[in-house]
Amino acid sequence: MQCQTVLPDTECTFWKKAGCIAEGGSCQVVVEECQGCERIAKGSIGDVCTSFPSPKAKWAAGLCNFATHKKVDLKSEDVRVNPLKAAKRAAAGR
Repeated sequence: MQCQTVLPDTECTFWKKAGCIAEGGSCQVVVEECQGCERIAKGSIGDVCTSFPSPKAKWAAGLCNFATHKKVDLKSEDVRVNPLKAAKRAAAGR
Protein backbone atom coordinates (compact mmCIF):
# COMPACT_ATOMS: atom_id res chain seq x y z
CA MET A 1 0.00 0.00 0.00
CA GLN A 2 0.98 3.63 -0.25
CA CYS A 3 2.76 5.19 2.74
CA GLN A 4 0.86 8.12 4.23
CA THR A 5 3.31 9.40 6.87
CA VAL A 6 7.05 9.40 6.17
CA LEU A 7 7.27 8.60 2.44
CA PRO A 8 3.98 9.85 0.95
CA ASP A 9 2.83 8.20 -2.30
CA THR A 10 5.55 5.52 -2.08
CA GLU A 11 4.95 1.76 -1.96
CA CYS A 12 5.45 0.64 1.62
CA THR A 13 5.36 -2.90 3.00
CA PHE A 14 4.72 -1.61 6.52
CA TRP A 15 1.52 0.31 5.67
CA LYS A 16 -1.68 -1.68 6.19
CA LYS A 17 -5.37 -0.76 6.27
CA ALA A 18 -5.07 0.14 9.97
CA GLY A 19 -2.05 2.35 9.34
CA CYS A 20 1.68 1.89 9.81
CA ILE A 21 2.57 -1.33 11.62
CA ALA A 22 5.99 -0.06 12.70
CA GLU A 23 6.66 0.78 16.36
CA GLY A 24 5.37 4.23 17.11
CA GLY A 25 3.23 4.25 13.95
CA SER A 26 6.06 5.51 11.78
CA CYS A 27 9.47 4.55 10.42
CA GLN A 28 12.54 5.57 12.43
CA VAL A 29 15.47 7.58 11.07
CA VAL A 30 18.58 5.64 10.05
CA VAL A 31 21.53 5.20 12.39
CA GLU A 32 25.16 6.08 11.65
CA GLU A 33 25.98 2.51 10.53
CA CYS A 34 23.42 2.79 7.72
CA GLN A 35 25.22 5.63 5.95
CA GLY A 36 26.21 4.49 2.46
CA CYS A 37 23.45 1.88 2.09
CA GLU A 38 21.42 1.80 -1.13
CA ARG A 39 18.17 1.25 0.79
CA ILE A 40 18.08 4.75 2.32
CA ALA A 41 15.37 7.14 1.12
CA LYS A 42 14.68 10.78 1.96
CA GLY A 43 11.51 11.05 4.02
CA SER A 44 9.63 13.81 5.77
CA ILE A 45 11.46 13.06 9.06
CA GLY A 46 14.90 12.57 7.47
CA ASP A 47 16.66 9.56 6.00
CA VAL A 48 14.72 6.30 6.48
CA CYS A 49 15.32 2.68 5.52
CA THR A 50 12.99 1.30 2.84
CA SER A 51 13.48 -2.30 4.02
CA PHE A 52 12.99 -2.11 7.78
CA PRO A 53 11.14 0.47 9.90
CA SER A 54 13.60 0.44 12.84
CA PRO A 55 17.24 0.39 11.68
CA LYS A 56 18.53 0.72 15.25
CA ALA A 57 17.04 -2.69 16.09
CA LYS A 58 18.69 -4.29 13.04
CA TRP A 59 22.15 -3.06 14.02
CA ALA A 60 21.76 -3.95 17.72
CA ALA A 61 22.82 -7.58 17.20
CA GLY A 62 25.71 -6.77 14.88
CA LEU A 63 25.63 -6.43 11.10
CA CYS A 64 22.28 -5.59 9.49
CA ASN A 65 21.29 -8.28 7.01
CA PHE A 66 19.82 -5.66 4.65
CA ALA A 67 23.04 -3.60 4.46
CA THR A 68 24.28 -3.22 0.88
CA HIS A 69 27.45 -1.35 1.80
CA LYS A 70 28.97 -3.89 4.23
CA LYS A 71 30.38 -7.30 3.42
CA VAL A 72 30.67 -10.31 5.70
CA ASP A 73 34.13 -11.82 5.96
CA LEU A 74 33.84 -15.57 5.74
CA LYS A 75 36.77 -17.43 7.19
CA SER A 76 37.56 -20.71 5.50
CA GLU A 77 38.64 -23.22 8.08
CA ASP A 78 40.73 -26.28 7.38
CA VAL A 79 38.31 -28.98 6.37
CA ARG A 80 39.10 -32.42 7.68
CA VAL A 81 38.82 -35.07 5.01
CA ASN A 82 38.04 -38.67 5.76
CA PRO A 83 41.05 -40.69 4.43
CA LEU A 84 38.82 -43.53 3.19
CA LYS A 85 36.64 -41.19 1.19
CA ALA A 86 39.69 -39.41 -0.20
CA ALA A 87 41.18 -42.75 -1.35
CA LYS A 88 37.91 -43.72 -3.04
CA ARG A 89 37.70 -40.37 -4.83
CA ALA A 90 41.28 -40.68 -6.01
CA ALA A 91 40.70 -44.26 -7.25
CA ALA A 92 37.56 -43.22 -9.12
CA GLY A 93 39.51 -40.49 -10.93
CA ARG A 94 41.86 -42.98 -12.69
